[in-house]
Amino acid sequence: MPASFFSMVLGLVGLGSCWRVAGKIWQLPVWVGESIMLLAAAVWFMLLLLYISKWLWAREGALVEFKHPILCCFIGLVPVSTLLVALAIAPYSHASAVALFVVGAIGQLSFGVYRSGQFWMGGRKPEATTPVLYLTGVAGSFVSTIIVSSLGYREWGVLFFGMGMFLWLGLESIIMQRLYLLEALPKPLRPTLGLQLAPPAVGCVAYLSITSGPPDIFAQMLLGYGLLQALILLRLMPWLFQQPFTASYWAFTLGIAALTLASLHFVERSMTGMMESLAVLLFIGANIAIGSIALGTVRLLLRGKLLQAAISAKAD
Repeated sequence: MPASFFSMVLGLVGLGSCWRVAGKIWQLPVWVGESIMLLAAAVWFMLLLLYISKWLWAREGALVEFKHPILCCFIGLVPVSTLLVALAIAPYSHASAVALFVVGAIGQLSFGVYRSGQFWMGGRKPEATTPVLYLTGVAGSFVSTIIVSSLGYREWGVLFFGMGMFLWLGLESIIMQRLYLLEALPKPLRPTLGLQLAPPAVGCVAYLSITSGPPDIFAQMLLGYGLLQALILLRLMPWLFQQPFTASYWAFTLGIAALTLASLHFVERSMTGMMESLAVLLFIGANIAIGSIALGTVRLLLRGKLLQAAISAKAD
C-alpha cells in the first residue's frame, strides 16, 4: 500500500469541512458533513493499520518508498492526515483531538525537517522535482495552523503559518523552473500537479484561522492565486488525464476542498455579492469532483484493481 493513499483522508476531511461551514451559512443538513468526517476517520484508521503492517512485514518495500526521490514525499501525508482526523473529531472529544494534533504536528515537523535537511545537502536530480515537494513541510505546516487554531491555540498557529508560508515561496520557484524548462512530467506523475493548487488554497484557510473579522486584502490575494491555479489545471485537464483512472487523482482533492472552504469562510465572515455566487459554484464543483474520484476509487476497489493500478503507476 503506497503512502499516497493517505491523500484520500485529506480530500474527505476537506469536503466534510466544507459541508460543516455550508451547513452554518446555508442551513444544509448537518449529518452529511459529519458522515463524511466519519468515513474519513474510518479510512484513516484502516490505512494506518495497513501502513504500519507494511513496515512490520514488508519492510523492504517500505524502505524502497522511503528512499525514492519522489515517492518519499508522500510519507508526509501520514502525519498530515492524522492532523485532519483531529479536526474531524474535535467537536466530539477535545482531548482526543489535542492528542492527535500533538502526534501529527510532531510527525509532520520531524518529517519536514528530515527531508528538507536531506535536500539541502544537494545531489537531487531536477527531473525528480515535482509538486509532491510541498508535502515535505508546506502542507503539514498550513494544516497544523488550521487545526491548532481551531483547538484554541492561535499563537502556535502563527508560528506554523510562518513555516509553511516561506517554505512554500521557496519551493514554488524551484518547481516552476522544473515545469517550465525540463521535459514534461511522465503520465503517471501528472496527477501530482493537482498539489500545485493546495498551497494558496490551504494557505488561505490557514491565514483565515489565525485572523478574525472580514477577510483582509492578503486573504483575498491568496484566494485569487488559488483560483488562478485552478483555472490552469482546468485548462490542462485533457493533458493531465492521458492515463487510466488511479488513486493518484486524489492529489487534486486537498486543493479543491481548501479553495471551496476558503470561499465559504469568506461568506461566513460577511463577504457577500460575487463571493456568495463563487462559493456556491465552488461548493457544487467540489462535491462533483471529489465525489467522482471517490466513486472511481470504490469501483477500482470492487474490481480488485486499486492496488494493481497503484503498483503499475509506480513501476512506470
